[in-house]
Amino acid sequence: MAIEYLGFVPILLIVGLAGIQLGAVAYAAEQAGTAARAGARAASLGRSTAQACTDAVSGGIKVTCSSGGGGGSVTVTATVHIPEIVWDLGDATKTATMPLDHGPGQRSSGP
Repeated sequence: MAIEYLGFVPILLIVGLAGIQLGAVAYAAEQAGTAARAGARAASLGRSTAQACTDAVSGGIKVTCSSGGGGGSVTVTATVHIPEIVWDLGDATKTATMPLDHGPGQRSSGP
C-alpha cells in the first residue's frame, strides 16, 4: 500500500505546483491592470506614464508600459512577466483608457 502512495505523490506535487502557478498568473494580471490604470491616470494629467506604472506595482516586479491615444483620451498598455513556477507562460498584458484631464478654465469639447 505504501508503494501506491509513493506513486501518487508526484501527481499531487504537480497539481499543487499548477495551483501555485495559477495564482502567479492571477497576481501578474492584477499587477498589470493596476499599472495600466495608474499609467493612464498619470498620462491623462500630463505626468510620466513610465514612472506611474513602476510605482503602482509591488517591488521586484518589472513592468513595461506604452501609451497612445487621441480624441480626448489616452490609452496605456502595461505588460508584466508571469513568474515561472513550473511553466513559462509569458506575459500578462492589460490596457486602460482614461479621458484627458482639462485644466482650470478649460472647457470640455463635449455637450
